[in-house]
Order: sequence, then structure tokens, then C-alpha cells
Amino acid sequence: MYKNKITAAIHQTLMVSAFSMAMVPVAWSQAADDEESVALDDVKVTARRVEESIQDIPVAVTSFSREELEDAQAENLDSLKGAVPNMNLVQGRGSATSANIYIRGIGQPDALQTFDPGVGVYVDGVYLSRIQGALMSLHDVERIEVLRGPQGTLYGKNTIGGAVNVVTRRPDGESAGELQLLGGNYGKLSTSMYYKGALSDRTSASISALYRLDNGFVEDQFNGQHYNDRDNTSLRFLLNSQVNDRLSLDFSIDYTDQENALSLGRSESALIALDFADLTTPVILSLPPSGEYDFRGRTSFNNDENQELRHTGASITVNYDINDRWNFKSITAKRDLQSDSFIDIDATEFELGDVFVGVDQDQFSQEFQFLFDNANGFNAVLGAYYLQENVPSHQEAYANDFLLFGGVPLDFLRTIDDDLETTSYALFAQGNWTLTDRWGLTAGIRYSKDDKDYARTTSTFSTAGPFLDGTFAFQDSDSWDSVTPMLSVDYQVSDNSMMYASVSKGFKSGGFNGRANGAADVSSFKPETVWTYEVGGKSQFLDNRLRVNYAMFTSNYEDFQARVAEDISSFPVINAAELDISGAELEVTWLLSASTSVYSSVGYLNSDYKKFFDFRQPDLDRSDDTPPFSPDWTFRIGMNHAMYLNGGAVLRFGVNGNYTDDMYLSVDNQAALTQDDYWLFNAYATYDFANPAWSVSVGGKNLGDEVYKVDAQEFSSVGNIQTAYYGDPRTWYAALNYRF
Repeated sequence: MYKNKITAAIHQTLMVSAFSMAMVPVAWSQAADDEESVALDDVKVTARRVEESIQDIPVAVTSFSREELEDAQAENLDSLKGAVPNMNLVQGRGSATSANIYIRGIGQPDALQTFDPGVGVYVDGVYLSRIQGALMSLHDVERIEVLRGPQGTLYGKNTIGGAVNVVTRRPDGESAGELQLLGGNYGKLSTSMYYKGALSDRTSASISALYRLDNGFVEDQFNGQHYNDRDNTSLRFLLNSQVNDRLSLDFSIDYTDQENALSLGRSESALIALDFADLTTPVILSLPPSGEYDFRGRTSFNNDENQELRHTGASITVNYDINDRWNFKSITAKRDLQSDSFIDIDATEFELGDVFVGVDQDQFSQEFQFLFDNANGFNAVLGAYYLQENVPSHQEAYANDFLLFGGVPLDFLRTIDDDLETTSYALFAQGNWTLTDRWGLTAGIRYSKDDKDYARTTSTFSTAGPFLDGTFAFQDSDSWDSVTPMLSVDYQVSDNSMMYASVSKGFKSGGFNGRANGAADVSSFKPETVWTYEVGGKSQFLDNRLRVNYAMFTSNYEDFQARVAEDISSFPVINAAELDISGAELEVTWLLSASTSVYSSVGYLNSDYKKFFDFRQPDLDRSDDTPPFSPDWTFRIGMNHAMYLNGGAVLRFGVNGNYTDDMYLSVDNQAALTQDDYWLFNAYATYDFANPAWSVSVGGKNLGDEVYKVDAQEFSSVGNIQTAYYGDPRTWYAALNYRF
């Protein structure tokens, strides 16, 4: 299904690229001679824990400024979908608050809290341990950096696939503010504010707030109930104090409150029940759907069950200049996440896979960094990291329509109470040497250790009586450690061009089976590891108007953690597979004139199982299966233009298109849980009044109204559940902005 479409995807990509490049010389000729001072901005990032130019570092990283995020209509973190080559970032299945992130074919397909994420998300240097709550609002973000490939030296914990580094807007002593009122289809209403100012000569502060509401784009045609909505309130307060010439303090506190209706998908398979009076003949409850999804759905929940989340955090960052060469940095953070979510896994009016998941997570982290710079071609970062996390949860599973006896339904309730405690330690060091005027060397190493304790009690209640009733409990503990080195060499070809080669190791901790319902399922699974070898380059041409960055890589990914389904109540986790992953990435930005720019990116990914051992089918070679969430091709192209009008007003607008190739949405490669290749088209326009305080904006996403799947639930052993979740249909907005 997949390989025979590669040629078509390549052809389509080349056609669009050729069309865009054919347009470039015309626009360029209009502005090349009279705008010699025009150049691309020097993008600064902190990908290596110090501020550097993105063009100078031997790391595959994509950065988005606040202005770029606004133009991209980036409301939440999943708005970056399609914007980074070889990255798949979508709303996690069945949850309004979770982020499913894959970079270069590596992520984590199971959202259960006993699995660690495969891509690390950091906010101002603070690691977020759960994918729940990671689908954050971006209204007060200054910059987002996406680092591709394992970041096992400086970021360390579970950044085996890459890292998403979110940098919020910091107060700087200047006084400024913004207000926005936004409305759109599906009842969208949003209001946000931001203000920063000086409290004294050495202290400044900022505050931001957001309230966002929409009705949701999935509707029950029988009762008019809407699902997949957003009801989000977010607050953030930051305080910066320059205590003296050497010491500065940054204090941050944030709060997010989400109260959403259910996130419904669509059942893509025939659903069945089991009758104990005749186990040889499954009872068909519903047939597979026909036709394209029309964003209509039903659920067995009918008492206003919803999905609620409270996410709070506080951090204090200390910067102290010890002397001219040494700087000390401390990041202390405390976070608390409370999530109560009802999820209709089968996405129908039948009670087959209906669950409640309540999580009460808290984490404390402490990081110390010592930064050295002798100004003679050598700088280094040395540090230590500590994380303490507690994740107790209560879960309930309802399946009153799944089990029958002689056609009579048997009530079924399973309750689960578990508690996961994790203590993580790390020591790390990385040095950067300028060997000659052209050659540079970077070397780093990190030691990581995770200690985990897990306790679980499962109780089953059913009118089937002793056949199903019972309580099972167990406790387990284990620890895993790893040394993750990296080495890179870079060569400065010219003042505006460099090349690099690197090798690095990534590590993701092991864990416990959070779905164990009997002694046969009690197990811990091993960590995942990956070795990645990469060559790349970064160049600017045409007096710094054209930027071309590229990377080619190959990865050896071992002990892939896969949750599979064995029978109606057994869901083991196995280190099933080794993968060979290779690919390439290209990012191009061309500033045609002071008012016009075009940009494009291409990602190619070849992800294959080197082996896949499945104990359920020990004689079957599954190495021909396809890893999930790993499209062969991702492609993006867009342009921005500004028109300077009489009287000082400016009209800015832009369009872009994002292409994603075929991919599977489940580890077991269920045919119903696939997504064919598709395009998404977006556009925006902003009118800046002559009075620079005011502007109005309009925009739309998925303008072609493409119907496409983004994630899935696969519990085939329970009623043949195969549920797909879909991306947003066509949306539009209009906004009024005031800056002061």
C-alpha cells in the first residue's frame, strides 16, 4: 500500500517545488537591485543551553518566532503539525489535553501514564513528564525550538526522538501590552491579554491571560450535543529581578483550566459482543461505517460526562555570574496535574470500551548548570538533574454491552487504582571547541538513572458472578540507567556556510504494564535506545537573503515498547522490535524583497522493522509491518507578502500548504486505521492601521475541508474496537488586536 505511492509522492512534491521556484525569479527581479540592505534575521536559539545563532550550531533544529506562530494561526502546540519536516504532532487519542509527538519515526503510541513520552517537551527549561497537559496554549510564547534526533546529552530524560523547547515571553523592563478579541466558526470565541512593565529599577513583571471557547465540530444528530470542543482558561505571571550586576532571578507561575466535552472519534470496524452461551458466534452490534466521515457521532455517556484538567506550575531560575568565565544557573520547578477524563473508546452508543481515567500527577525537578566560556574558542556546560514524580490514578472501565449470556447483557465494571513513583537522576557535560578558523568539535556525555515503584489493584464486578468477579493486586520496582554520549565535527566552508557530522545516543526509560489485569500480564519492559548518525549543513546565499539547511541521518532503534492485545482482558507490553530508520530533511527560506518571502521544507523518512518478535504469533515474521506515525514524505511550502499602503497602513497576508504521506495509526497495522496521503491549505491576512496600535486579522485552516485521521485507539480483542480520531475540518477566524 505504501511503497507503490512513493513515486507519486515524489512526483507531486517536485511539481509543487518546481512551480514555486519558477515564480521566484519574477518577484526577485522587482526588488533585487533597490533593496541591497534586505537580509534574513539572525535567528537566536538556546538549543544547546546557551544563546547561539541557529546557523552556527551543528544541530537539526527548527525555530518559530512569536510573529511566525501568529501568522501560522498557532493556538495550541498541535498547530505545528506539518511545519517541521519528519515531525508528526497531533492531539492525543480521545483526550482534549494530550499531545502525541513523533519525530523521525520515534515517539510513544500509547497515552497511558505508565509510558514515558518519546519526545521531551520543555517550557523555559522545565521538563513536562506527561503527554497530558502538553497540548498547551501558545498565546504567551516568545519562541518554539524543535530539535530533531536524540538529545541525550543536554536534555537527557526521554528525549530519544527529539525535544520541543518552548520559551515564554519574558519581562525586560519595558512597558507594553496587547489585547485581542477573536471569533470564528463552530462558536469560537477567544480573548487574551498580555502586559509587561517595570516595578522598580531592577525588577519587572509580566502577566498574560487567555480564555478560549468553541462548540466543537462533532455533533450528535439525535440530540444536538456537541463534542470535541475547547473550553480553556490560561494564566501566567513572570517576575524578573536583577538583584545586582551578577545575580538575577526569574520567577514564574502558570495555571491552566480546561473543561471540555468528550473527544469523539469514529468506529472504523464492525463491533461485536460475546455470548457465553455460544462463544463460537460473535454477536454483531454495528457494521463498519460507509462513506466519508461527516463529523457526526454518538456516545453511551449521557450524563454530561466530560474531560477536565487543572495544570499548575511554579519555577524559579537563578543566574549568577561567578566571574568573567563561569556562570551558574539553577532551575527549580514544581508542577501539579489533575485530569479527570471520560473517554468513549469505541465511539458509539454501545458500552464496550467506555472508561474514566483520573490522574493526579505532581513532579519536582531541580537542575544545576555551570557554564564556562574562556572566549578563546572553548565553552562548556556541566550540570546535574533531579526529578521526583508521583502519578496516582483511578480508572473505571464500563462494558455492559460486551458480555452476554443467552442474549441477556451482563453488567461489567472494572476499577483500577495504581500509583507510579519515579526518581530520576542525571549528570551531564558538553564542550564545544573551535579547533581552527574552520574546524570545530563538540563532545558530550550524560549518565541517567531512573528508579520506579509501581503498585496496582484491579477489581472486576459483573453479574456473571465468580466467572469474572475478583480482585488482583501487585507491586513491582525496577531501575534502569544509561550513558548517552554524542560527538560532532563541524567545518566552516565559508563565512555563510557550514557542514557537520555527528553521532549521538538516546535513551527512554523502561516501565511497567499499566494494563495488567492478571498475573500473566505483570511485567516490566526494558528501556528503548537509539544510535543516530547524521550529516548536515547550513548555508546562506544572495547576501543572506536565501537560507538553506539540510540534514541526512540513519538511526538504529532498539527495544521498541509496544502495547499489544492478546485476548479480551490481556494487554501485555513487549520490547517487540528493532528498527532501521533513515531519512533526509531540507528547509529553505528565501527573502525575495523587504515585503515578500517564500519558504519550504521537505522530509523523507524510511522507517522499517529490522525485526519484530510477537509472542502471540511466534512463527510469524512481522518485520514487513510498517511502524506507526511514520509517513515517508512530509512537505511544506508557503509565502508571506506585505503591501505598504498610502497613509502608513500595511496589509500582510500569507498562504501555505502541508503534505503528509500515507501512514498507519496502530502498531498492529490494522487496515481500518490507516490514513492516505493528504494536503492541508491555510491562509491569513492582517491589516495594520496607520495607527500602529490597531490591527485586524482574518484567517482559515484546512481551507480544502480535507477529512483526515490523526490518531487511533486499537483494542481489537475487546469487541473489535478500532477507533480513529480526525483532524479539524475547515475553520476560520477574525480578530481585533490592540497594542500599547
